[in-house]
Amino acid sequence: MSLIKSISGIRGTIGGRVGSGLSPLDVVRFTAAYAAFIAQRQATGAKKIVVGRDARISGAMVDQLVCGTLMGMGFDVVNIGLASTPTTEMAVVSEHAAGGIILTASHNPKQWNALKLLNEKGEFLNDAEGKQVLAIAEADDFVFADVDALGRLSVSNDATTRHIEAVLALALVDVEAIRKAGFRVVIDCVNSVGGIALPELLKALGVEQVIKLNCTPDGHFPHNPEPLPEHLTEISDYLKKGGADVGFVVDPDVDRLAIVCENGEMFGEEYTLVAVADYVLSHTPGNTVSNMSSTRALRDVTLQHGAAYTASAVGEVNVVTAMKDTNAVIGGEGNGGVIYPALHYGRDALVGIALFLTHLAHKGVKVSELRKEYPAYYISKNRIDLTPEIDVDSLLTAMKGLYKHYEVNDKDGVKIDFPQGWVHLRKSNTEPIIRIYSEAPTKEQADAFAKATMAEIARLAGLK
Repeated sequence: MSLIKSISGIRGTIGGRVGSGLSPLDVVRFTAAYAAFIAQRQATGAKKIVVGRDARISGAMVDQLVCGTLMGMGFDVVNIGLASTPTTEMAVVSEHAAGGIILTASHNPKQWNALKLLNEKGEFLNDAEGKQVLAIAEADDFVFADVDALGRLSVSNDATTRHIEAVLALALVDVEAIRKAGFRVVIDCVNSVGGIALPELLKALGVEQVIKLNCTPDGHFPHNPEPLPEHLTEISDYLKKGGADVGFVVDPDVDRLAIVCENGEMFGEEYTLVAVADYVLSHTPGNTVSNMSSTRALRDVTLQHGAAYTASAVGEVNVVTAMKDTNAVIGGEGNGGVIYPALHYGRDALVGIALFLTHLAHKGVKVSELRKEYPAYYISKNRIDLTPEIDVDSLLTAMKGLYKHYEVNDKDGVKIDFPQGWVHLRKSNTEPIIRIYSEAPTKEQADAFAKATMAEIARLAGLK
């Protein structure tokens, strides 16, 4: 069994002994710690917390534990039920709540669940705040309310509809152009909440022909729920038959968007943000941000539009911070996460779909043709295992020195920018390993960058 405590929330497998997985007692402890943190924070004075969940099998059980614990801590709870992560984020703001909890393990398999913790802005807690919650939980430093101070539970069933209405109200979402284009769209929602949200969104956008794959929100994932090419054979095969214009795939909590071309080829998760950013920048002058492990193509497109690009540390909260610091008009992560601040500061597949379809309708080209308009890069993802005795930080410092004659960014590990591509080295927070991501115009070049870097690390570490 596994239980992972991090600043972004508490993630674990269901069952097992207390402390070894996400047991009911662990759910209560960390929920109470979060409630105690929110009470101490007093950012808004509100005593209300929003709770939403994806459709995974353990969701109903965890939902009841979380809602009951929050009420036991004296907070009123607005339970929005089956809802995406971005829907829950937006509901925190619309409900004028003090925070929110999303019950989702994102792309993890069905045996996992998690508590993802939000502040009063509907944004993830930062590093310092997350550590405060973990410290409170570790010390059991919380006090439950007496009977007269218990919170109340209310249920809201229209959060997804309100989210979609906000998407449609955006100036850059052209519903009429999408309707006139007459798109035939295939969706794969991995039997989670996307099966509720995407059909409703597409109908509101005027898309009349929608082929639904795996849209029953029962948590029985038909394939690995991470939207990577090797997991998307069903929708790819469907599109290869012809007769459809585009395919959309989301993860269980609908904050990541993968696009499939009309010929069944992958548009590329890295290029979801690139295409949306190209459309936004063509209408809205401004800067962009993605994390350091995302494709260089976003930088290239940004420069083409005469704007500035910034690479942030990995993690949504870091991307959002950099976007605010640089007044970015679009940003996100290369895993298909689009963050459009005109709507809210969170990865959101729904706004990604609406902006992408508008872009496609205006361009009047096939999806595969649109993909060819963007710079071609390939990312190679590797890791090197080290012994526990090896000082990983010293290794990364040594690598920084070896490549000092290139552009080096050390805000999150070490990223080395070469004229033809880049290599990003990051240490794991839980294992003695270094993750090595590299990108270049060809797969062979990207692999070569990774291989050379791994050889240098092995030499410095004294590994055979």
